[in-house]
Amino acid sequence: LSEIAEKGVNTSLICQESYVCGGSEEAAFECDECKSLQCVRCELELHRQESLKNHERVQIRPGHVPCCDNCKGGNGDNGKRHRSVVRCQNCKVNLCQDCQKRTHSGGNKKKHQLTSYPPPPKPAEVKSVQTSVPPAVQIADETKSQKTKLLEKISSFLLVDENEEMQIKDESSFVKTLSCNPDQLLKVVSIFGNTGEGKSHTLNHAFFMGREVFKTSPTQESCTVGVWAAFDPFRKVVVIDTEGLLGNSSKQGQRTRLLLKVLAISDLIIYRTHADRLHDDLFKFLGDASDAYLKHFTKELKATTARCGLDVPLSTLGPAVVIFHETVHTKLLGSDKSSESVDRLLSERFKKLSRFPEAFSSVQYWGTQTLSPPTDFRGLQNKLEQLLDNNATRSPRTPVVIFKALQALSERFNGEITGELVAHSCFFPDEYFTCSSLCLSCGSGCKNSMNHLIEGVCHEAKRRCRYSVQYDNRIYTCKTCYEGGKEVIVVPKTSASSDSPWMGLAKYAWSGYVIECPNCGVIYRSRQYWYGNQDPVDTVVRTEIQHVWPGSDGFLKDNSNAAQRLLDGVNLVAQSVSELSVKPAKAVTSWLTDQIAPAYWKPNSLILVCHKCHAVFQDNDTKHHCRACGEGFCDGCSSKAAPVPERGWGLAPVRVCDICFEQRMIEAELEEEEGGTLARKVGEAVTNTIGVVVTAIDIPLGLVKDAARPAYWVPDQDILSCHNCQREFTAKLSKHHCRACGQGVCDDCSPERRPVPSRGWDHPVRVCASCNQKPGEL
Repeated sequence: LSEIAEKGVNTSLICQESYVCGGSEEAAFECDECKSLQCVRCELELHRQESLKNHERVQIRPGHVPCCDNCKGGNGDNGKRHRSVVRCQNCKVNLCQDCQKRTHSGGNKKKHQLTSYPPPPKPAEVKSVQTSVPPAVQIADETKSQKTKLLEKISSFLLVDENEEMQIKDESSFVKTLSCNPDQLLKVVSIFGNTGEGKSHTLNHAFFMGREVFKTSPTQESCTVGVWAAFDPFRKVVVIDTEGLLGNSSKQGQRTRLLLKVLAISDLIIYRTHADRLHDDLFKFLGDASDAYLKHFTKELKATTARCGLDVPLSTLGPAVVIFHETVHTKLLGSDKSSESVDRLLSERFKKLSRFPEAFSSVQYWGTQTLSPPTDFRGLQNKLEQLLDNNATRSPRTPVVIFKALQALSERFNGEITGELVAHSCFFPDEYFTCSSLCLSCGSGCKNSMNHLIEGVCHEAKRRCRYSVQYDNRIYTCKTCYEGGKEVIVVPKTSASSDSPWMGLAKYAWSGYVIECPNCGVIYRSRQYWYGNQDPVDTVVRTEIQHVWPGSDGFLKDNSNAAQRLLDGVNLVAQSVSELSVKPAKAVTSWLTDQIAPAYWKPNSLILVCHKCHAVFQDNDTKHHCRACGEGFCDGCSSKAAPVPERGWGLAPVRVCDICFEQRMIEAELEEEEGGTLARKVGEAVTNTIGVVVTAIDIPLGLVKDAARPAYWVPDQDILSCHNCQREFTAKLSKHHCRACGQGVCDDCSPERRPVPSRGWDHPVRVCASCNQKPGEL
C-alpha cells in the first residue's frame, strides 16, 4: 500500500457508520458482526449498547485489508464475507475477487480505477501475532490512545462566577464553548462536597482519564471558585465542577444558593466525601437541598418550560444522587451488616435528622477503600454509566435547553443576601430565594420569589398588616359589591365622576367628600344632611389594612387635591382674562359665579345694565343677582332681603330686588332643581375666598400653590430638574406636576391629559409621559 500511496492514490479507510462522526473520520476498527468500518467514537458509542457489547472487532493497522463491501459471503461460507482484493476509487467501495468480476467486468465500470490490496498474511503469521499480543489488549490500548488524543483538546471554562453572574451570555456561545453539536442530546453531571475533598480530581478521573481538565491544587486555597464546566464527548455529558462547602468565603449565602441552581439543572449529582465516616452535614445538605428544590425551583423550572416553549419538561423529578465515599481505615457502609441494604441505612440516617430527600429520583451509595494510592475510580465509573443510560426519569436534552434553564434560575434568584444570614439549622433558608422587601408598616417580609415584580406579580406577606398613622394604610371596599362576591376598592374624593369640575368642587365645599363605586355610583357624601351623618364604615364600606411596600404609591385617603383643582381653574381663567385686558378680580369673580350659578340666574356676561334702573355697568361695578327672579341689579336696586324658600334658600333672608320684595305675597310657585341652589350656597363662601385668590395674578402663584399642594406631590423647592428628561428648570422652563405620580416634569414631558381616578381626578388632567404609557386606568 505504501507504493500506492506514493502515487497519490487515496487508500485511507473512512468510517462507514456515521453514528457520531458523520462519516468524516478515519476508520480505526472493523466489526465483522456490524459489517462496517468504524472510527473510535462510533465504535465506542455503538458497542456500549447491551446488544452489541460482545461483537468481535478488529483493530485497523497499517496494511489492513478490509472485507468486501458488496458480498455477504456464499458458496458454503456460512455468510462470512471475503477479504477485498481491490478498491474502486470511483465507487469508493472495497471489492473481493468475485464481486469485482460481477460488478466491474463490463460496461462503464470496466474503466474505473482499481487499486489492488496486498495479499492476506499466511496463517502462521496471523497466529504469531495473536499469540504475542491478545487482540482485546490491542483494542483496549489503541482505544485508550485514541481517547487520550481526543481529550487533549478538551478544557474547562467558567460558567458562573462567585457573584452568581453568568459568564456565558447566550446559548450560541454556550454551544460553541462546549464544542458540541447544538442538536446533540446531553445530560448534566455535577459534583458537590466540602472544600478539599478532591472533587475536581474525581471528575478528571471519572470522565477524562485523569487529564487535568478541572484545575487541582495542593495549596490551602480553594482551586475552584464559582462554577466550571466541560464537555465529555464520549458519554455526551456536560460535567460541572462546583466550589466546596465550608470554604473561606465572605458571601457564603450567595455561593450556597449557587449550588442549588446547579443542582436544579443536573441529571446526576456526585456528593464526594473523604471522611472515614459519613457526617451529618452530608444528609442535612441533601435534605435541605431537596426541600428548597421542591419549594422554590420546581415552579420556576415549569415556568421556564412554558416561557421558552421547550418540549422537554425540566422539573418532572429531581436528579439522581451518588454518594461517593472513599475511606482509608474504616469499612464501607453496609459491609459489616450484610442483612441490611445500603439504601435502608441511608434512609435511616435521613430520618434521624428529620430530612427527607423526596426531590431526588434516587440516592445511591458507592464506596471504595484506598489502602494505598491511587484511588480506584472504576466502580464509580460503572455506577455513573448505569445511571446515565437510564432515561426513565430524566431525559437528555439539547445544550440550549440546559443553558436557558440555568439562565432563568440565575435571573430569578440573584442579588445580595442582606446581613449574610448564618444558617446553623438549614443549608438553604427561605431568605436565600424569597423577595427581600419588608412592609414599612408592620415589618413582614414578602413571601414571593425573588424578582417577582418583573413578571407583574405583586408583593405578598404571610401575615396580616397593622395600621400605621404614618402611612395611613387603611383602604375602603364597597360593601354592596363585597356582598355580591366582588372586591372593589373605593377612594374618597372631591366630586362624582358625573359632575363637572366646578360643580363638583362646589358640592364638595357644601356637602363634603364623596365615595363613588364604579358599579354602584355615589354611595356616600360626608355632609349629606345638616346633622346625623353616619360614618361610611358603619354603612357603605368595609375597611381593610394593607401592607406598605417600598416604592409603592401609598394610599390616597384625603381630599387634598381640592384646593389644587380650584387653583388650576383660577389660573386658567387668570391667563384668559389677562389676554382680554379685563380687570382680574372682577373677571375671576364673574366667571366663578357663572360656573356655579343656579339655572334660573342670568349669566354675568349677559348683564350689561341694571334690570330696574337700566344703569350701565362699568368694569369696576358689582353686579347682584336677585335670589327670587335671577335678574341682575345694581346695589341700589337690590338692597332688600327676604326669605325665598321656594328657590331652596331656606327661611333666612337673602338678597332680592326691590320689585320682588314688593311682590313677595303674590309670587308663584317655582320649580327648580335643588342642585343648582346648593352650588350657589357654596358660591357665597367661595367668592369671598376669591378675595384672596384674585391676587394670585399679582402674588407669585408658587406661594398659593404650595399651600394647596396635594400630599403626594413633590414640593416645588425640591424639584430642580424634570423627572423624565432631566432638564434643569429655569425661569423660562416651567415646573408642572404629574397628577398621577406627583413628580415634577416640564411641559414637553407632560403633553397628555387623562383622568386619574385613583387620585381623585375624574376629569382629564396633566400626566407625565411615563404615567401615560401605563396600561389600564390610572
